[in-house]
Amino acid sequence: MTLTEYIEHIKDELTGGVLELEIDDEVIGKMVKQALKEVQRYIDETKLIQVPFSSCIDLKDFKHSSITKVYRTEPIGDLSNNNDGISSVDPMYAQVWLAYSNGGSMYNLNNYLTNYMSYNTLLQLRNTTSTDLAFKEDKHDNKLYINVSGGNPRTIAIEYVPLFEDVDDVKSDYWIDIIQRLSLALTKRVLGRIRTYAKQTNALFTIDGDTMLEEGNRELSELREILRNNSTLFYPID
Repeated sequence: MTLTEYIEHIKDELTGGVLELEIDDEVIGKMVKQALKEVQRYIDETKLIQVPFSSCIDLKDFKHSSITKVYRTEPIGDLSNNNDGISSVDPMYAQVWLAYSNGGSMYNLNNYLTNYMSYNTLLQLRNTTSTDLAFKEDKHDNKLYINVSGGNPRTIAIEYVPLFEDVDDVKSDYWIDIIQRLSLALTKRVLGRIRTYAKQTNALFTIDGDTMLEEGNRELSELREILRNNSTLFYPID
Protein backbone atom coordinates (compact mmCIF):
# COMPACT_ATOMS: atom_id res chain seq x y z
CA MET A 1 0.00 0.00 0.00
CA THR A 2 1.11 3.53 -0.73
CA LEU A 3 1.01 6.41 1.74
CA THR A 4 -1.97 7.88 -0.12
CA GLU A 5 -3.90 4.62 0.25
CA TYR A 6 -3.23 4.56 3.99
CA ILE A 7 -4.47 8.15 4.29
CA GLU A 8 -7.63 7.44 2.30
CA HIS A 9 -8.35 4.34 4.40
CA ILE A 10 -8.07 6.33 7.65
CA LYS A 11 -10.28 9.13 6.32
CA ASP A 12 -12.94 6.63 5.23
CA GLU A 13 -12.89 4.96 8.65
CA LEU A 14 -13.29 8.27 10.49
CA THR A 15 -15.70 10.10 8.22
CA GLY A 16 -17.57 7.45 6.27
CA GLY A 17 -16.75 9.55 3.22
CA VAL A 18 -19.27 12.20 4.38
CA LEU A 19 -17.93 14.22 7.31
CA GLU A 20 -15.05 16.68 7.34
CA LEU A 21 -11.97 16.25 9.51
CA GLU A 22 -10.23 18.96 11.50
CA ILE A 23 -6.85 17.78 10.23
CA ASP A 24 -5.49 17.61 6.68
CA ASP A 25 -3.81 14.76 4.79
CA GLU A 26 -0.33 15.90 5.84
CA VAL A 27 -1.11 15.35 9.52
CA ILE A 28 -2.61 11.92 8.81
CA GLY A 29 0.47 11.07 6.77
CA LYS A 30 2.64 11.91 9.77
CA MET A 31 0.62 9.46 11.86
CA VAL A 32 1.21 6.73 9.26
CA LYS A 33 4.96 7.40 9.29
CA GLN A 34 4.96 7.42 13.08
CA ALA A 35 3.21 4.03 13.04
CA LEU A 36 5.85 2.63 10.66
CA LYS A 37 8.63 3.93 12.89
CA GLU A 38 7.07 2.25 15.93
CA VAL A 39 6.45 -1.05 14.12
CA GLN A 40 9.93 -1.20 12.54
CA ARG A 41 11.52 -2.71 15.66
CA TYR A 42 9.05 -5.62 15.55
CA ILE A 43 9.04 -6.41 11.81
CA ASP A 44 10.62 -9.79 11.02
CA GLU A 45 9.95 -9.76 7.26
CA THR A 46 13.25 -10.64 5.58
CA LYS A 47 14.94 -10.15 2.23
CA LEU A 48 17.91 -11.89 0.55
CA ILE A 49 20.87 -10.30 -1.16
CA GLN A 50 23.77 -12.08 -2.89
CA VAL A 51 27.22 -10.54 -2.45
CA PRO A 52 30.87 -11.56 -3.08
CA PHE A 53 32.26 -13.50 -0.14
CA SER A 54 34.71 -11.95 2.28
CA SER A 55 35.51 -12.86 5.86
CA CYS A 56 34.84 -9.21 6.73
CA ILE A 57 32.09 -7.40 4.79
CA ASP A 58 31.66 -3.63 5.03
CA LEU A 59 28.01 -2.74 5.80
CA LYS A 60 28.49 1.03 5.70
CA ASP A 61 26.08 1.65 2.81
CA PHE A 62 23.86 -1.36 3.51
CA LYS A 63 20.56 -0.21 4.99
CA HIS A 64 19.14 -2.90 7.25
CA SER A 65 17.69 -3.45 10.70
CA SER A 66 19.38 -6.78 11.44
CA ILE A 67 21.03 -9.78 9.75
CA THR A 68 19.44 -13.16 10.45
CA LYS A 69 21.31 -15.79 8.39
CA VAL A 70 24.12 -16.35 5.89
CA TYR A 71 23.97 -19.02 3.15
CA ARG A 72 26.33 -20.56 0.61
CA THR A 73 25.20 -20.11 -2.98
CA GLU A 74 27.40 -22.52 -4.99
CA PRO A 75 25.64 -25.54 -6.53
CA ILE A 76 26.76 -29.10 -5.80
CA GLY A 77 29.93 -29.97 -7.69
CA ASP A 78 31.47 -26.47 -7.89
CA LEU A 79 35.20 -26.96 -7.21
CA SER A 80 36.48 -23.76 -8.77
CA ASN A 81 37.12 -21.79 -5.59
CA ASN A 82 38.04 -24.33 -2.91
CA ASN A 83 41.48 -23.49 -1.57
CA ASP A 84 41.68 -26.01 1.28
CA GLY A 85 42.04 -29.15 -0.82
CA ILE A 86 38.64 -30.50 0.22
CA SER A 87 36.12 -31.21 -2.52
CA SER A 88 32.72 -29.56 -2.24
CA VAL A 89 31.13 -32.51 -4.07
CA ASP A 90 29.07 -34.83 -1.89
CA PRO A 91 30.80 -38.21 -2.43
CA MET A 92 27.54 -40.17 -2.16
CA TYR A 93 26.07 -37.95 -4.88
CA ALA A 94 29.14 -38.69 -7.02
CA GLN A 95 28.89 -42.44 -6.39
CA VAL A 96 25.22 -42.54 -7.45
CA TRP A 97 26.10 -40.64 -10.62
CA LEU A 98 28.95 -43.06 -11.39
CA ALA A 99 26.76 -46.09 -10.72
CA TYR A 100 24.07 -45.00 -13.16
CA SER A 101 26.55 -43.78 -15.76
CA ASN A 102 28.36 -47.17 -15.74
CA GLY A 103 25.41 -49.35 -16.52
CA GLY A 104 24.29 -49.61 -12.90
CA SER A 105 27.54 -51.21 -11.65
CA MET A 106 27.84 -51.37 -7.84
CA TYR A 107 31.49 -52.49 -7.94
CA ASN A 108 33.43 -51.81 -4.72
CA LEU A 109 30.39 -50.16 -3.08
CA ASN A 110 31.17 -51.46 0.43
CA ASN A 111 34.58 -49.83 0.46
CA TYR A 112 33.06 -46.65 -0.84
CA LEU A 113 30.41 -46.61 1.90
CA THR A 114 33.14 -47.01 4.51
CA ASN A 115 35.03 -44.08 3.02
CA TYR A 116 31.83 -42.08 2.94
CA MET A 117 31.25 -42.64 6.66
CA SER A 118 34.82 -41.54 7.34
CA TYR A 119 34.17 -38.46 5.23
CA ASN A 120 31.05 -37.61 7.26
CA THR A 121 32.98 -38.06 10.50
CA LEU A 122 35.65 -35.68 9.22
CA LEU A 123 32.98 -33.09 8.37
CA GLN A 124 31.43 -33.41 11.83
CA LEU A 125 34.79 -32.91 13.50
CA ARG A 126 35.56 -29.92 11.33
CA ASN A 127 32.17 -28.30 11.97
CA THR A 128 32.51 -28.97 15.70
CA THR A 129 35.81 -27.12 15.96
CA SER A 130 34.77 -24.38 13.52
CA THR A 131 31.12 -23.64 12.71
CA ASP A 132 30.57 -23.02 9.01
CA LEU A 133 29.03 -19.63 8.19
CA ALA A 134 28.90 -18.52 11.81
CA PHE A 135 28.70 -14.72 11.70
CA LYS A 136 28.97 -11.70 13.94
CA GLU A 137 27.60 -8.25 13.10
CA ASP A 138 29.45 -5.28 14.51
CA LYS A 139 26.85 -2.51 14.71
CA HIS A 140 29.33 0.12 15.87
CA ASP A 141 31.77 -0.22 12.96
CA ASN A 142 29.23 -1.53 10.40
CA LYS A 143 31.10 -4.78 9.75
CA LEU A 144 29.93 -8.36 9.20
CA TYR A 145 32.43 -11.07 10.16
CA ILE A 146 31.87 -14.56 8.67
CA ASN A 147 33.62 -17.81 9.55
CA VAL A 148 33.93 -20.71 7.10
CA SER A 149 35.04 -24.21 8.08
CA GLY A 150 35.62 -25.39 4.52
CA GLY A 151 36.42 -23.84 1.17
CA ASN A 152 35.69 -20.16 0.69
CA PRO A 153 32.66 -19.61 -1.58
CA ARG A 154 32.76 -17.05 -4.36
CA THR A 155 29.44 -15.53 -3.26
CA ILE A 156 27.10 -15.79 -0.29
CA ALA A 157 23.47 -14.89 0.32
CA ILE A 158 22.67 -12.68 3.31
CA GLU A 159 19.18 -12.85 4.79
CA TYR A 160 18.30 -9.61 6.56
CA VAL A 161 15.46 -7.53 7.97
CA PRO A 162 15.29 -4.33 5.90
CA LEU A 163 15.21 -0.86 7.39
CA PHE A 164 11.87 0.33 6.05
CA GLU A 165 11.96 4.05 5.35
CA ASP A 166 8.67 4.21 3.47
CA VAL A 167 5.36 2.39 3.99
CA ASP A 168 5.38 1.53 0.28
CA ASP A 169 8.27 -0.90 0.97
CA VAL A 170 6.22 -3.04 3.40
CA LYS A 171 4.75 -5.97 1.42
CA SER A 172 3.59 -8.36 4.17
CA ASP A 173 -0.20 -8.35 4.60
CA TYR A 174 0.20 -8.84 8.34
CA TRP A 175 2.38 -5.77 8.83
CA ILE A 176 0.27 -3.68 6.46
CA ASP A 177 -2.74 -4.47 8.65
CA ILE A 178 -0.81 -3.57 11.82
CA ILE A 179 0.33 -0.24 10.34
CA GLN A 180 -3.23 0.56 9.22
CA ARG A 181 -4.68 -0.12 12.66
CA LEU A 182 -1.90 1.68 14.50
CA SER A 183 -2.16 4.72 12.22
CA LEU A 184 -5.92 4.85 12.75
CA ALA A 185 -5.52 4.69 16.54
CA LEU A 186 -2.90 7.45 16.50
CA THR A 187 -5.15 9.64 14.35
CA LYS A 188 -8.11 9.03 16.68
CA ARG A 189 -6.00 10.18 19.62
CA VAL A 190 -5.02 13.37 17.79
CA LEU A 191 -8.65 14.11 16.90
CA GLY A 192 -9.75 13.36 20.47
CA ARG A 193 -7.28 15.85 21.88
CA ILE A 194 -8.36 18.51 19.39
CA ARG A 195 -12.05 18.03 20.15
CA THR A 196 -11.55 18.07 23.92
CA TYR A 197 -9.15 21.03 23.94
CA ALA A 198 -12.00 23.39 24.79
CA LYS A 199 -15.56 22.51 25.79
CA GLN A 200 -18.64 24.70 25.51
CA THR A 201 -20.90 23.92 28.46
CA ASN A 202 -24.04 25.60 27.14
CA ALA A 203 -23.92 24.07 23.64
CA LEU A 204 -27.03 22.41 22.20
CA PHE A 205 -24.92 19.45 21.13
CA THR A 206 -21.55 17.89 22.02
CA ILE A 207 -18.84 16.39 19.86
CA ASP A 208 -17.32 12.96 20.38
CA GLY A 209 -13.89 14.14 21.57
CA ASP A 210 -13.87 12.08 24.77
CA THR A 211 -15.07 8.97 22.96
CA MET A 212 -12.51 9.41 20.17
CA LEU A 213 -9.67 9.92 22.67
CA GLU A 214 -10.71 6.88 24.70
CA GLU A 215 -10.96 4.69 21.58
CA GLY A 216 -7.56 5.80 20.33
CA ASN A 217 -5.79 5.17 23.64
CA ARG A 218 -7.47 1.78 24.09
CA GLU A 219 -6.65 0.60 20.57
CA LEU A 220 -3.05 1.78 20.91
CA SER A 221 -2.67 -0.09 24.18
CA GLU A 222 -4.13 -3.29 22.69
CA LEU A 223 -1.96 -3.16 19.56
CA ARG A 224 1.23 -2.49 21.52
CA GLU A 225 0.44 -5.42 23.79
CA ILE A 226 -0.05 -7.66 20.73
CA LEU A 227 3.28 -6.52 19.30
CA ARG A 228 5.13 -7.17 22.57
CA ASN A 229 3.57 -10.60 23.02
CA ASN A 230 4.28 -11.68 19.44
CA SER A 231 7.75 -10.21 19.18
CA THR A 232 10.39 -12.66 17.88
CA LEU A 233 13.27 -10.51 19.13
CA PHE A 234 15.27 -11.32 22.25
CA TYR A 235 16.99 -8.68 24.35
CA PRO A 236 19.81 -9.74 26.70
CA ILE A 237 19.52 -8.81 30.37
CA ASP A 238 22.73 -7.88 32.23
